[in-house]
Amino acid sequence: MLKAFIVDDEPLARDELKYLLKRTKQVEIVGEADCIEEALGRMDDTPIDVLFVDIMLANETGLDLVEKLLEKGKQPAVVFATAYDEYALKAFQLNAIDYILKPFEEQRIQQTVEKLTSFLPQKSNPMETVASEKKVPSDKLAITVDERIIIIHIHEILYIGTIEGKTVIATEKQKYQASESLVTFEKKLQGTPIIRVHRGYLVNLDAIVEIEPWFNSTYNLVMKDGESVPVSRTYIKELKQTIGF
Repeated sequence: MLKAFIVDDEPLARDELKYLLKRTKQVEIVGEADCIEEALGRMDDTPIDVLFVDIMLANETGLDLVEKLLEKGKQPAVVFATAYDEYALKAFQLNAIDYILKPFEEQRIQQTVEKLTSFLPQKSNPMETVASEKKVPSDKLAITVDERIIIIHIHEILYIGTIEGKTVIATEKQKYQASESLVTFEKKLQGTPIIRVHRGYLVNLDAIVEIEPWFNSTYNLVMKDGESVPVSRTYIKELKQTIGF
């Protein structure tokens, strides 16, 4: 069962979404809130797999909530559930799994849940979960590019970024536009030299050739291919501790 948290300032919309999610028999509603402050407080103590959040909340946006969660290092799967379609690009830049429009349709909700179950690790078998946690990371990474599966060596990756809503993997030889989200790659690459330095970038520590101080106590990382990757203040402390500068 997927553990879902819903954030919407319209009680009727929350109730409708809860009803449709429960009908899938694959989702457990573990919490709900009508504003960012309430959501952040409740989510601190509530393990969740997926956040369903409206774009337009009273005097704030669901986009703000997702950005705050990313800054805190919390990255549940996110589905934006809203009446506004013009924010879709921004939503996917924040690595949203899906974007569903009001009024909700049961078939569309079912499609979203199926997408979530294929994206998130299955939890039905505790032994499989333990086994997967003990797996030693491979030195290769499979990526989906234009319905093809390409195998690349992890040490060849320079950085992975979300650029214009697309996930781009830069290697020493070329760049690939992958179908998977940045969050997906971050999970796959745990235990490797590739770490997050910005909400839109992962970098290979072994591919950094220079660290440039930038505005407001931030930095740019110059990579082997000459490209610059920004480091946000959220990740500076971890980067300094890891590299030792």
